Amino acid sequence: MTGRPRVHLRPTMLSDLDFVVSVEQDAANLPFITPWERTQHEGAIRFPDSRHFIVEWGEDLQHQAQRAGYVILQGCRNPNRSVELKRLVLQPKGQGVGRTCLRLLKQLAFQQLHAHRFWLDVKGLNVRAQQLYLSEGFVEEGRLRESVRVSFEGADGYDSLIVMSMLDREYQARRAMDEETA
Repeated sequence: MTGRPRVHLRPTMLSDLDFVVSVEQDAANLPFITPWERTQHEGAIRFPDSRHFIVEWGEDLQHQAQRAGYVILQGCRNPNRSVELKRLVLQPKGQGVGRTCLRLLKQLAFQQLHAHRFWLDVKGLNVRAQQLYLSEGFVEEGRLRESVRVSFEGADGYDSLIVMSMLDREYQARRAMDEETA
C-alpha cells in the first residue's frame, strides 16, 4: 500500500465475535490487554453507552476490505462528555492502521459524540502504543502504579496503567494545523 492505509469502522455484529476473541488471544496482543469473555463483548455491542466496531482496511474498502481488529468506546452517553477508548486491538502492526484508526476514533469522539474529553489507559509495557498516543496529541495524566496483574508466558507480576487524554480544544487545534487527516 502507498501512503496511509484506507481504514473503515463498522459496527461489530455477533457473528464477528469469534474474530474479536481470536484477535485478543493473538500472542502479539495478549500481553497488552486484559481479555474479555465473549459475553462481555456481547454486552458492549448491545449497551447504548458503548460502541463496538470492527476495524477494516484495504485498498478497496467496498469489495476487498480485510478485518484488522476491533475497537470499543465507552461513555458515549456520558453527561460529562468524557468518552473512553476502552480497547483498540489490531493484528497488522507497523503499517499505519493504528494511527489511521486512532484519527478516525478522535473524529468520531469529538465531532459525532461531541466529547469534551477523549481518554484511555495503556499498560506500561505497551511502549509502542504509548508512543502512538503521544504523537497523536494525547497527554499523560498520571499512572496507576502496579494496578493490573500481568500473567502470560514468561511473566507473572504487575504492570502500571498510564492514563492519557485529549481535550476538545486540543483536538480542534490539531485540526487547525492540519494534523488530523485520517
